[in-house]
Amino acid sequence: SKDLKGAMETLIEQKRQKLSTVEKLDEHMDFASQLIFAQNRGDLTAENVNQCVLEMMIAAPDTLSVTLFFMLILIAEHPAVEEEMMREIETVVGKQEWQS
Repeated sequence: SKDLKGAMETLIEQKRQKLSTVEKLDEHMDFASQLIFAQNRGDLTAENVNQCVLEMMIAAPDTLSVTLFFMLILIAEHPAVEEEMMREIETVVGKQEWQS
């Protein structure tokens, strides 16, 4: 638990340093960035930020995997929806190679 807390503090500090050196903030804004700015404004404590990031790291894989599972099942059960999704992806991505 102490090691995990220390790792979270290190990651948050790295993020804080990165935010202080970037030229365009909008390209680096995410949930962790919003938490850091909330702490800078005095809306959150450092402990609040650490806890939110920790919960995000621990809970996200669980909820994400369940959500993706059900989403894939629903897509498989509705081929017309799958075809429409593929058309939309091809419209946005075009002929270029897909990336993760």
